[in-house]
Amino acid sequence: MGRSPFVLRCVTVTDTEGIEHMSGEINWFELPAEDTARAREFYGQLFGWRTNTFGEDYHVIENGPVGAIAPKDGHLTHPRVYFATDDVDASVRRVQELGGKSEDVQAVPEVGRIAHCQDNQGTPFSLYEPALYEPAR
Repeated sequence: MGRSPFVLRCVTVTDTEGIEHMSGEINWFELPAEDTARAREFYGQLFGWRTNTFGEDYHVIENGPVGAIAPKDGHLTHPRVYFATDDVDASVRRVQELGGKSEDVQAVPEVGRIAHCQDNQGTPFSLYEPALYEPAR
């Protein structure tokens, strides 16, 4: 039997910054911290990272990997990776077909749509469908 077309699909999507992402690549991560100020200082000294605040206590890394330092809470207790997808709804259905679980898809204004999931062994991950980039005319 051949491979599933879902596995072979390598669709490229373009996010709001005009950056192309191949479906399935890791395109975001979050590092949870009890104290985000201490975490920013630690990673700043370790890797030279600088951050910009997005929202109340969410700190986007500006000069390193694409990700953020975020407050640790009941949902974000360990580092979380986000995989790119061109269709988060179809990807959520596929996760469920394969025995995984998914929370409801959430819209993040001007960023895209995300879904927090678990694979069929309970390992958490998230899916991210970037908002479509529309160049200025």
